[in-house]
Amino acid sequence: MELKVLDAQGNQIGTTPAPAAIFGRDFNEALVHQIVVAYQANARQGTRAQKDRGAVKHSTRKPWRQKGTGRARAGMTSSPLWRGGGRIFPNSPDENFSHKVNKKMYRAGVCSILSQLARDDRLAVIEDLRVEAPKTRLLAEKLKAMRLDSVLIITDRIDDNLYLAARNLKNVMVVEPHSADPISLIHFKRVVVTKPAINKLAELLGREGA
Repeated sequence: MELKVLDAQGNQIGTTPAPAAIFGRDFNEALVHQIVVAYQANARQGTRAQKDRGAVKHSTRKPWRQKGTGRARAGMTSSPLWRGGGRIFPNSPDENFSHKVNKKMYRAGVCSILSQLARDDRLAVIEDLRVEAPKTRLLAEKLKAMRLDSVLIITDRIDDNLYLAARNLKNVMVVEPHSADPISLIHFKRVVVTKPAINKLAELLGREGA
């Protein structure tokens, strides 16, 4: 398996070998959908709360007499049928939205995404990425020269200069291999991986049972 290598101007200058088990898999749409949904669900926080009919502030006085008014029977204003009443099945702060996905499935799904990115020419390799100072302008100029406007950069090591330079760029994200999640891989138009990061990706995703 060969991946394209780009120079500082975004031109292809050659190829580099990459493990086919990581970058040469068939696309498994069902598996990718499952890990994406699970990743989003596991990021949810159960912080919303609603009140049932026993928790809303209301009077226990019967609104009107049982018979003779022509209206439906009503016992109290906290009924879920009334405006301002409680919810029938309220959301509680201890809701659990998590989905279980075992490691083998997760790694296989990420490999499937990386493989499809390589086939779609959305994934490329660079030698390294460094900036001399923590200046957003310096990194922006480098990415503009490489014709990268929306890019996820996977590097083996993020130093302070690179981290500070990248955090204010709207469509740029710099992560280490263990932080490359399926949502980010799909979201950005291009994915750029440094050569040392390829080995780390292979180590993380090519483990026994992956």
